[in-house]
Amino acid sequence: MGILSKRSKFAQNPIREDDNTADKLARKGRKIIKLSTGDPPAYIPTPKYIVDAYIDALKNGKTGYSRSEGIYEMINAVIGRYKRMYGVNLNENDVVSTQGISEGLHIMNSALVNDGDYAITFKPYFPAYASNLYLSGGRFIFQQYNESDRWNIDADAASRSIAKIRKTSRGKHLKYLLLANPNNPTGTVLHRPALEEIVEIANNNDLLLISDEIYDEIVYNGAKFTSMSKLAKGIPHVILYGASKNYQATGFRIGFMIVPESDRVSAKVKETFADYARSRLSINTPAQYAVAEAMNNVKEHRRAIKNLVKIVSQRTNYAVDKLERNTYMSTVRPNGAFYILPKVDMKELKLKNDAEFVSKLLMEENIQIIRGSGFGAPGHIRIVSLAPKEILGYAIDRINAFCERHAKR
Repeated sequence: MGILSKRSKFAQNPIREDDNTADKLARKGRKIIKLSTGDPPAYIPTPKYIVDAYIDALKNGKTGYSRSEGIYEMINAVIGRYKRMYGVNLNENDVVSTQGISEGLHIMNSALVNDGDYAITFKPYFPAYASNLYLSGGRFIFQQYNESDRWNIDADAASRSIAKIRKTSRGKHLKYLLLANPNNPTGTVLHRPALEEIVEIANNNDLLLISDEIYDEIVYNGAKFTSMSKLAKGIPHVILYGASKNYQATGFRIGFMIVPESDRVSAKVKETFADYARSRLSINTPAQYAVAEAMNNVKEHRRAIKNLVKIVSQRTNYAVDKLERNTYMSTVRPNGAFYILPKVDMKELKLKNDAEFVSKLLMEENIQIIRGSGFGAPGHIRIVSLAPKEILGYAIDRINAFCERHAKR
């Protein structure tokens, strides 16, 4: 009998799959430009007031185990944020802290999914959604974002599709509908009418609605973000949130599962989420005090997030402008987060697919990006637009030259 479980094959992350190769090249003296990971502090430091709060927590001996669901100071900071930003009234037991959204996904699927269960999400999607569901014995039934409509949702098509699924054997085992807004990897901020229709779809099909909103303040190019916490009132739903992106604190590993409603389903869900949190004792204690300060110090955060959005929007738009000169790609301009997902005209290149594109680009140009097929978008590449303009511009010039060099002519 083999030592490994059958599910272990799902323990993978396309975002990290080329890291070892890139590290080996770097150790040989090659300078690798990493446009692969959405890690703001790599280029835009965590705000000083948050770092100072972390240091103060360490100096004051706040280094032991803490309350499993999260220290009350931080939980109440989350409550204050959602009241201030979205007019949503939360209670302390509505919020469970996690080690980033990644652990939230693990807890969520462990709590909700049995072998043979299904969930619904839209392609392209964040890879951890799939791996965590599959590791819990479930499977996704994918719907599709519409690239020709700036990666928005055709809610009518989704509604018809899910209604058909409900009539099949799989439909009896549907558990939840998961949406990411703003989206990773497309950078799309969905329109409010589409979100309202998604709420209706979840309600009509008795699906728990999950909304990943970790980029909710990184919005630009005229887009407007609407939280599901405002739209799904009275309907069981979960908001996934965290400090990694808006607060430029990826390494702190602080996330939240927020269950705003008090109906029977919501009560059972939040109770079980808390049970799972207690089973792993606690998350990073000093980081929780820092995140409490990050959210409570509204004046400092407004200054920091204004700067972050300005930088991200400038760099993203600059990168897209340069990519639009590439005759072998088409690019939908993002209006949120810090990702660009160009479609590559593979038929015009002497390359088999997006995986070969990414691999050869790393070996030939020392530039690390991610294959779109890892996000359910074959024929695309994902570029992170956080690097300074001089780095980003150089890298995209090399990507454009790479395409010219591998063109069929």
